Amino acid sequence: MIGAGRSGVAASRFLAARGAVVALNDRQPLDEWSDEARVLKAEGVGFISGDAPSWLLDQIELLVLSPGVPSRSIPVRYAERAGAEVIGEVELAARFLRGRVVAITGTNGKTTTTALTGALLRDAGLAVQIGGNIGTPLVSLVDSSTDEGWTVAELSSYQLETIATFHPTVAAVLNLMPDHMDRYESITDYATAKHRIFRNQTPEDVAILNADDDLVGSWAEGLRAHVVLFSTARELEEGLFLRDGSELVSRVRGGGERVLLRRDEMKLLGMHNVQNVLAALAAGLACGASPESMRETVRSFAPVEHRLERVAEVEGVTFYNDSKATNVDAAVKALGAFADIKRRVVMILGGRGKNAPYEPLASLIQAYARALILIGEDADRIEQELKFYAPVERASDMRDAVRRAHAAAKPGDIVLLAPACASFDMFDDFEHRGRAFKEAVSELRRPGARGQGPAVLHNTTRCITDPSPPTPGPQS
Repeated sequence: MIGAGRSGVAASRFLAARGAVVALNDRQPLDEWSDEARVLKAEGVGFISGDAPSWLLDQIELLVLSPGVPSRSIPVRYAERAGAEVIGEVELAARFLRGRVVAITGTNGKTTTTALTGALLRDAGLAVQIGGNIGTPLVSLVDSSTDEGWTVAELSSYQLETIATFHPTVAAVLNLMPDHMDRYESITDYATAKHRIFRNQTPEDVAILNADDDLVGSWAEGLRAHVVLFSTARELEEGLFLRDGSELVSRVRGGGERVLLRRDEMKLLGMHNVQNVLAALAAGLACGASPESMRETVRSFAPVEHRLERVAEVEGVTFYNDSKATNVDAAVKALGAFADIKRRVVMILGGRGKNAPYEPLASLIQAYARALILIGEDADRIEQELKFYAPVERASDMRDAVRRAHAAAKPGDIVLLAPACASFDMFDDFEHRGRAFKEAVSELRRPGARGQGPAVLHNTTRCITDPSPPTPGPQS
């Protein structure tokens, strides 16, 4: 087992409990492994730190990869040539899971759609469990799976790289935007990994596709499964769509149509969340959930933690945590959600970049951002690409960023953490980053907290004083 993170620990424990001789390998020194990983020694798992040695790779029958380990890495290729089967934790789980699977992937929106789909099935009275990239490794759900139940799985491109027999009854791709370009050679390479979610589906299965995404929508012609499209941009002859910006509609060719709910009944903000809800409703219908039950579930469904999560209001400034916005497209959608309600935004950006341009944010920033607060490794690049569209300020850490954002904001404004970057330069993961943001916001409630950090703007080419959003002008 290569990778001693959450999924690696779960897979090692699962295999050892079933009589396998397991070696857990991670490049980190043993004293840096998590407590959860180190306790596996008492369960019969062997430990190897550093690069996996060739003498071991020559002997193994099965190599299981954690998602963060590239499937093209040298140890993996060596093991394959030596005759080992190479799979990931998701494929391992698939060989033991009972019941049926709903699998959800895409560049953005996976977690919200997965959580909502699970809630839709649960509230409809179906037996359901949720896991995968959303938190609980799939292999940890094997023992609780049942022949009559559903497992709803959020899957990343990394996890899909190493599937072989994994077969979802319902599979959805929400969107595709450039992401993880530090791992993939091109957007085509990345899209190929996502497309693998459909590889084992049959005509009895359902494939859910975003008709508004040109690349994803083009896949409809080549799939064996029954295709269900969704769209927020146009009415569909068959599928789920947003009508006149206000009604979420399901239409069956030859079978009429049904208004599932109104957009103003949703607690989720932003057009991207309308797409997520349409995808989840399509999955719910495919699994047999009733429209009446699903409407009530969507009406009560609140944002998932770290996904446009409302944190607090401090002195008239409202703070939102979208730490899961780990790429530029996710940050665009987060900022766009507040453009919809015409609120000015102080935006916290930065972290470990993914070699993607930040220019797609420019027009929204120019129109709605009061200031940008930058943190992390990619702050220099972000400033160079976006400094002409809003005042820019640097922060040393998350606490400093929150203080500066609060000082730059005016009553009625939004402070939005939507970093457009990975978190690993400063934090363990996006969840750690989101918690740090929320803790820093809570500190602002202390008497005299406002103004502790200086609010010196690096760029003042566009000084904002009018609280109403300006009309977007030409970009520089």
